[in-house]
Formats: sequence, C-alpha cells, structure tokens
Amino acid sequence: MTQAKLIDGKAFAENLRGRVAAKVAKLQDAHGVTPGLAVVLVGEDPASQVYVRNKGKQTVECGMHSFEHKLDASTSEADLLAVVEKLNADDAVHGILVQLPLPDHIDEAKVINAITPDKDVDGFHVINSGRLMTGQEAMVPCTPLGCLMLIKDTLGEDLSGKRAIVVGRSNIVGKPMAQLLLDANCTVTIAHSRTQDLPGECRRADILVAAVGRPEMIKGDWIKPGACVIDVGINRIPAPEKGEGKTRLVGDVDFAGAEQVAGSITPVPGGVGPMTIAVLLANTVTACCRSLGVAEPEA
Repeated sequence: MTQAKLIDGKAFAENLRGRVAAKVAKLQDAHGVTPGLAVVLVGEDPASQVYVRNKGKQTVECGMHSFEHKLDASTSEADLLAVVEKLNADDAVHGILVQLPLPDHIDEAKVINAITPDKDVDGFHVINSGRLMTGQEAMVPCTPLGCLMLIKDTLGEDLSGKRAIVVGRSNIVGKPMAQLLLDANCTVTIAHSRTQDLPGECRRADILVAAVGRPEMIKGDWIKPGACVIDVGINRIPAPEKGEGKTRLVGDVDFAGAEQVAGSITPVPGGVGPMTIAVLLANTVTACCRSLGVAEPEA
C-alpha cells in the first residue's frame, strides 16, 4: 500500500504571495496605486495577536500598505462601528478585516455587515455570501478559496463530475466550500456530526474536505481509496510523549490512517493553514483591481 501524496500548502502559499507581490508592483507602475489592507483587533487574545502580526508582516512583504487598528477589549460596539465606517470611506484602504472573535458585548454579525461588501476581504458579509450563492462576483472567504486552489493544483482545473463531501456546515468554511465545489461542477454533499452513516457518506467522495472542528474525527477507513483529502481542522490536543503539559496540533482527520488510503492529503500543520493569509492578500489585490476597473489576478 502506497502512502498518499502530501499537499504542500506552505509551498503553494509562498508561490501565491510571490504572484501577489508581482501584481502589486504592476498596479503601482501602471496606476500609481498601492493596495491597502486594514486589520482591526479588539482586545488582547494571544492567538489573534499572533495572527494579526503575521498578516501585517506578510502584507508589507508583498509591497502593500498595512493599517493596523488595535482597540481595547472594553471598546464599545458603537466605537468599533465608527472605526469600520472610517475605513469604509478611506480610499487608501481596499480591504478591511475585523479579527474574530470579538468580545461578548459586541455583535459580530452587525460589525461584519457594516463593512462595505467590496472591501470585505474575509468574504463574510451577508451580501458576499448571497453573491457567491447566486453565482455573482463576490469576495470569497479565504480558507475555502485556498482549499479550492489546493484541490485544483492536485487534481487539475476540471473537477466536473467528481463527488465531493464537505464535513462541516459553518458559514466561514463549510457552506462556502460546498458552493465553490458546486460551482466547479462537483456533485456535493454537505455533512456534519449528526449525519446518519457519516463514514459511508465519506467513502463515496473523490474529494473530502474536513471542517468539523473535532480532532481526528475522520478515520482512515472512512476514506475512498485514492481520494483527495483536505483537512481544515486545527486542534490542539495533549502530547504526553513530549513531556508534561505539552500539546500538539492535529486536524479533523486521523492523518496516520488516512495517508494509507488517500491519494493526496494536506498535513496539519503545513497544509491549509498557510493558505488563509496568502488568499487574504490575494483578495485585497482583487478588491483593489475591482475598485480601479482593471483586470484581476488569476487564482
């Protein structure tokens, strides 16, 4: 039995950032415009701070403007909305991202939907969700779009007729991922933790995207031999073999079992994770191009 081909999201993301940087340089030369990404962080969540710092660093490395707005955890919803409105009106800002989660006293949906849809580079705005669902030009959520890029890089551009299953139904990953696969002419099943005979449903799929948020839930014998497996999950579990109190990252797929069956698979870490920020940068360039009415970068 051969082991699955590893899908190197880190390498793909690096290549994508290079293409983003090249497009940024062309925009500067041809139009005198530098794409700008504004990130708003409320509070001091450690994971969010690291994520925002990485976004800022990679934004600058690609030649774009990075605007960071760090607000106290006690910031009122009204004050946060005022910051968003100011960014909406700023022509130097082409993309706006409000880092989630927000403090409990702030309505996340209200804040997300306050962002101008054309600057919503996270693709979470209800208008972008509707545009994606109805086949219109939209800002597409970064993680699902990154997954689709990896799938097409592995299986080829034409996914017509392939059976795909998305395990997970979140608005951020599961639902848009299913729509993207449907748009690519796959036959798509959306499954979740309450799906009857989930293992059987998974075994039918040529493409399996795991985004359910449960560590190593999907076992190797759930996977169709030769299938392409995209593991979106990032779960931290105890790792006593590393020492007391140590942890390790795992996905939603039991990697050790799955790699003996699948044709290709993303590792955790190093698979889908690096794609999210790279696609965010690409979305910012896309938003800038649309604002100028010029050709968008190819995915």
